[in-house]
Amino acid sequence: MTRTPLFLPGRTVIFDYGEVISLAPSAADRAVIARLAGANGNEDPFWAAYRAHRDGLDQGTGGVAAYWRAIADDIGASWDSARVHELWAADFRSWLSINPATVEVLADLQAGGTPLALLSNAGADFASFFRHGPLGDFFVACYVSGDLGLLKPDQDIYRHVLGDLGITPAEAVFIDNRAANVAGAESLGIAGHVFAGADGLRAFLTALAAAG
Repeated sequence: MTRTPLFLPGRTVIFDYGEVISLAPSAADRAVIARLAGANGNEDPFWAAYRAHRDGLDQGTGGVAAYWRAIADDIGASWDSARVHELWAADFRSWLSINPATVEVLADLQAGGTPLALLSNAGADFASFFRHGPLGDFFVACYVSGDLGLLKPDQDIYRHVLGDLGITPAEAVFIDNRAANVAGAESLGIAGHVFAGADGLRAFLTALAAAG
């Protein structure tokens, strides 16, 4: 395939993963998780608990088993270790579907020689997938909140990434689907873009490249 190289001089582009590079979990994925949780027909309390405890998982303050057991406590369920593993595997798998259009943007940036990094609010269990799976080939570094004990949009997580990459805020661009996370980066002087689709992302980066 012929690439359309996209070079942003003097910039490193930092990408979020979930719902930017990845697709959102599908209805089928969510149905499998709900079935394993025994939540069929009454899913609202389950998904509310799933979201309520996610920051703890993503910040690394509790492990995967503790996360699922906290959900079980909230909804009055009782899962043995095998079921907890099944829930973890189904949930992990639900985040693995990739947005091909975003990957095309990554490939064009890489072809243009623009350095790329990844910064994701995710449990530490995602770190190996990010760094050693095929996506890792795009990035000079992958940062996972569960490893760092920090969460977007806390300014400290962006400061950590900038310091580790050895760049200033003016040399960084940050892409995320959540406006609050982009605002956190922009508060430090990082150029940001709220992802709503690959076409808009490409237009934003092309304009930034043209501006020099």
